[in-house]
Amino acid sequence: MPLSASASSNLAAAVQSVVSTLPHALWRADQMGNYQGVVTASGYAALDRELPNGGWPHSALIELLLHQSGCGEMRLLQPALLQIAQQRRIVLLQPPHLPQLAAWEGAGLASEKLLWIKTARSTDALWSAEQVLRNGSCGALLMWQSHIRGEALRRLHLAAQASDTVLWMIRPLSAAHESSPSPLRLSLLPARNGVEIQLLKRKGPQHEHAFYLPLPPIVPEIGAAAPTLLNPPATPHHGTLDRHTSPAVGAGNLAPALV
Repeated sequence: MPLSASASSNLAAAVQSVVSTLPHALWRADQMGNYQGVVTASGYAALDRELPNGGWPHSALIELLLHQSGCGEMRLLQPALLQIAQQRRIVLLQPPHLPQLAAWEGAGLASEKLLWIKTARSTDALWSAEQVLRNGSCGALLMWQSHIRGEALRRLHLAAQASDTVLWMIRPLSAAHESSPSPLRLSLLPARNGVEIQLLKRKGPQHEHAFYLPLPPIVPEIGAAAPTLLNPPATPHHGTLDRHTSPAVGAGNLAPALV
């Protein structure tokens, strides 16, 4: 039996009232979504306009899918890392190269704000990531993984949702075809003086085309080109670090602040 005009109007008003009280629980695909938690501005106005709430979300799994390591991913993240490091530490988990402390400090990121974790097995890396997220003493976690199962991604996303840490999972571009619980997935391709970004997944309208984002000069960069925040592999002719660093933290031997 069709509703009368007045009943239909009352129903619409009731629905609108419920929607207005649940702004984060209801998302229309043609509108930019919102996150319940806070965000950290990316430092790039053009990118912030494309991200829900105008920045990198805390309490969520963010995936960066790279065409190649060192294509500009750390220059992209550097402004956000600078903001986060003012208050809390940054964790590098399984980075492709050794951290370059002098370059980090030159970028304004004090070395005491940096925690490097290296593990022998991917299962240990995943365990370490969950402990970092559950502990809550660190503001950002950057985790590099070439291969990771969907179940492990879901566990990390759930752990991230229960924390207020920014979690960036850095993976190869080949993972773009794999399903993921991440609410925000971006692919990055190298471009002259910048990077090409494709928004593969977000809470918002579909972004059909990649867009170019200019990045500041390499002063310094994390990647394969010097000067870098991560050193390339050592050679017999030069050292990997310009000063001594503390040993990497093993998965079963985390610092007291993280257990």
